[in-house]
This record gives sequence, structure tokens and C-alpha cells, in this order.
Amino acid sequence: MRTRLRRHPERALTEREQVLAIVDEGLVAHVGFIDSGAPVVIPTTYARVGNTLYLHGAASGRLMSVTGASDHICVTITLLDGIVLARSAFNHSMNYRSVVIFGRPRPVTDEDEKRGAFAALVEHVIPGRGADTREASETELKTTGIVAIDLNESSAKRRSGPPKDGKADESLPHWAGVVPAQLVFGQPEPDERACNTSLPDYLQNYNRSPKKAQEEG
Repeated sequence: MRTRLRRHPERALTEREQVLAIVDEGLVAHVGFIDSGAPVVIPTTYARVGNTLYLHGAASGRLMSVTGASDHICVTITLLDGIVLARSAFNHSMNYRSVVIFGRPRPVTDEDEKRGAFAALVEHVIPGRGADTREASETELKTTGIVAIDLNESSAKRRSGPPKDGKADESLPHWAGVVPAQLVFGQPEPDERACNTSLPDYLQNYNRSPKKAQEEG
């Protein structure tokens, strides 16, 4: 089974809600596939609707053209929670949450589904933005590619807590601990041409803090 954790299986997150929460909090997915016999990994934006993950890219780009014709792809999403500093170089680590998804990609060609995926992509990045923007035009939809992959074959993993030094190293005179990490957003900077609009409510104190994953669809 491709989703079985071979290293540190005790770090597995087995509840579906835990998997979806990581997917919903993240912003960038890395998509791995084979192109002309060589492995390629490309970052992209994404959105989840129910059990489906939608990946976004230019219709003429390699991500869409190759993955759309691939039998299988691998998608990873990682959230960094801290840098773990141990007394020994060997035991340095990271606190993180990650999801790995395997599956057969499906090019989205139905216009209604494509519009729905496009709207979900906007909402995933900035909840509330969908109602405050122009919808995609026919031309924009044609030049944008959307690939769907279901979340049935996925696994999640988490590392948390302090460094795991051996007993012999605990008395060494080196600082050890965790440097917490989080994605922080600054004050929105308006386009100078947006002189007649005020900062919308959905951008007030915008963040990507963990939230309860919602099943949709």
C-alpha cells in the first residue's frame, strides 16, 4: 500500500478530519509526475470540494498537459509548525503536518464543474473573495486548466514536541528546544487605482489558522 507509513508510523494521522484539515489550511501543493521518462515536481494552487482536490494551471502548461494524460500522480501538502533544535546535529528536526495523495488525475472539461472548481480555488485562498470579484470569462476558462484527483488514497503525518536527544546528550551545554513557525500575513496593500474601495471585511486579520474541516458535496 502506497500510503502506509514506513518511517515513524506512530506519527500517522488516521482520522479523515485530520487529513482534510491539513489540506484546507495549506495554500500550495507540489505535484509529482513523470514527463518524458523523468520525474518532475511542480508547485500549484489547489482547492478541495468534498472528496475531490482540484489543481490549477495554464491549459497549455506542462502541469496540465502531462498530468491530464498520466495514469497516476502524487500530490503533497506540507505545513511547517516549528524548527526543532537538538543538542546533537543528528537529532535536529522539524515540527510539521503533511499529506501525501496518490491517484489518477482527471482533466475537468465540463463547464459547470470547471466554473465551480475555479470559484473554489478563489475561496480556498481567501474565503469570502468569490462574492467580491468578477467571474471567469469564457476565454479565461479556456486558457485555464483544471485537473481533479480524489482523496481516497491519502495519508497524513505529523511531528510535534521537543527534540528527542539521547540520554547521553541531555547534559551537553547546547541550547535545545523548538522555534515555533507560522505563516503570517501583513497589512493588505491596496492597488493605487482602487481609490473608491475600502478594505473588505474578509481581509481584516486574514490568517490560515487551523479550522474544523468541512465535508462538502
